[in-house]
Amino acid sequence: MPFELAQRIKTLPPYLFAELDRRKQEKIDQGVDVIDLGVGDPDLPTPAPVIEALKEAAENPENHKYPSYVGMKAFREAVSGWYRRRFGIDLDPDREVITLIGSKEGIAHFPLAFVEEGDIVICPDPAYPVYSIGAKFAGGEPYFVPLKEENGFLPDLGSIPDEVARKAKIIWINYPNNPTSADASEEFYKDLIKWAKKNEVIIASDNAYSEIYLGDRKPMSILQIDGARDVAIEFHSLSKTYNMTGWRMGMAVGNEDLVKALGKVKTNIDSGQFNAVQYAGITALNMPEEELDKLRAIYRDRRKAVTSALEKIGLSPIKSDTTFYVWTKVPEGYSSTEFVGRLIDEAGIVCTPGKGFGEAGEGYFRISLTVPTERLLEAVKRIENLKL
Repeated sequence: MPFELAQRIKTLPPYLFAELDRRKQEKIDQGVDVIDLGVGDPDLPTPAPVIEALKEAAENPENHKYPSYVGMKAFREAVSGWYRRRFGIDLDPDREVITLIGSKEGIAHFPLAFVEEGDIVICPDPAYPVYSIGAKFAGGEPYFVPLKEENGFLPDLGSIPDEVARKAKIIWINYPNNPTSADASEEFYKDLIKWAKKNEVIIASDNAYSEIYLGDRKPMSILQIDGARDVAIEFHSLSKTYNMTGWRMGMAVGNEDLVKALGKVKTNIDSGQFNAVQYAGITALNMPEEELDKLRAIYRDRRKAVTSALEKIGLSPIKSDTTFYVWTKVPEGYSSTEFVGRLIDEAGIVCTPGKGFGEAGEGYFRISLTVPTERLLEAVKRIENLKL
């Protein structure tokens, strides 16, 4: 019998990375040596101490029971300690920290706590698609603010109409930014907090890439700014920092009422993260900084190599020293979808079209630095051979 999809599902486009996976698999099935630079999934292994911690915790029958809805206190304390060491922020692990089954889960569920039918959720464009998808699932209407190169890929808060600001419940930000690799300044965060308080809008900050920095300047947490805790919640993840994408280990921190509301949603939707994974997360959060420096050095070398190679063949990558993405302009005469389609079909390279992240991403494509340097340079060589 035919089944009628809900309207919220009918109106969704194909999920960007699922579609890329489908096209990639087609080429693999044809015997093509595919170089996958599409999804931001680190190729480097999860650190051995983290794996050992999981093994030990998984062997303890006490960890086989239902976990806490909001996360083990020991993990929340580890998050609090990590934020203190990294950002100089004191968080109450009981009131201002919650464990997530990966930050994507929390990002998608958060609007359910505050967004009513017809409310506006302000989303950057281009951006991680889950910000707007979560808004739609909650019955909200995404309002997209373009991130323009001439503005350093920061949203122009002054361009948001007053009527939109009045109806908005949440504004999403993400710095260091996916896909553009831009970072935000202290001044931007101050202006954003002032704007949010004036308009009574919640700031939801996705800070998953804060530890992937390649220079001396460490990206900030919005919670370092005075007044942020009055209006902001920050989402973070162990996925990128510790090469734990498949482990689904994340957290949200910040304003007590916002964290509590997210916890209420989660209490009714899921049963929390497996305790053994949380014990592994504790080990990760307490790893020596020198171990992360080794990872950063690898990404630094990859970025330098691929950026230089792209420039030599006439492409224009955006300069950056954060994230493991290279945001690059497509050659003249192509749309982002056309260009990326040609890379897949004729060169066996999977990249992400800028338009897949939103209309304002048109004209760019994203390269993930999540394969060894020699494969990155092979990809650039294949692009050169296309004679664009």
